[in-house]
Amino acid sequence: MRILVIAINTFKEAIRDKILYNLLFFALLMIGTSLLLATLTVGEQSKIIIDIGLASINIFGVLIAIFLGIGLISKEIEKRTIYNILSKPMPRYQFLIGKYIGLLLTIAVNTTIMGIGLYIVLAINELQWGHSILNVNPDIWKAIYLILIELMVVTAIALMFSTFSSSSSLSAIFTIALYIIGHLTEDIRLIGEKLQSVTLKGVINLIYYLLPNLDNFNVKGRVVYGIEISPIYLSLVTLYGLFYISIVLLLSGMIFQKRDFK
Repeated sequence: MRILVIAINTFKEAIRDKILYNLLFFALLMIGTSLLLATLTVGEQSKIIIDIGLASINIFGVLIAIFLGIGLISKEIEKRTIYNILSKPMPRYQFLIGKYIGLLLTIAVNTTIMGIGLYIVLAINELQWGHSILNVNPDIWKAIYLILIELMVVTAIALMFSTFSSSSSLSAIFTIALYIIGHLTEDIRLIGEKLQSVTLKGVINLIYYLLPNLDNFNVKGRVVYGIEISPIYLSLVTLYGLFYISIVLLLSGMIFQKRDFK
């Protein structure tokens, strides 16, 4: 019950944040612009719209997750409301989980709005060429779903950094860096395979398994070229994302529990 109350309050606070609407506006603007860019080509309109649209949802979704995630704890400290909350007989991990769930609700709503915007643009494109809106590739929703799982992972990482860093700027830098590296983990693994030193290869492999493999959630290319995304793949990637989120939240709880706010 306490977790639910904190989650609802966090959601209400997040949707009042001006930066949220600014990012959402630019995301929808980029998706709408893709329709204009698509008219410059012949026969590839839907592919261009899907490519730009999914990329916009991903990029702006990550920005929303980072900028809201890093401020979850720091804002409470600045307002000094965290002292009143933690003085109550409530475990700190419940406060943390409530904050996380509230932010996830915000991100899920915004991702859904961006997804609907992309679908509308694709439908308009089909109607312009005299086609049925049923021609819109339904797999875009699978791609958007995996983007949402990726955003859940990024949010958990942003929250973890905010639990031990007093600087929002540092938390943002760390989260962005880990996001970029998370899309390069396969390259890191390939580098490790080419190394001659067994020790270095072991270190690289350890880093590979510790870092989030965010490229697993990127199926944009498959949707653009009409390659089927199997339910098994969706299930495995979802389980991977939930597992990684659980580990990160566990670490966040341990760090937050030991942090001194005096």
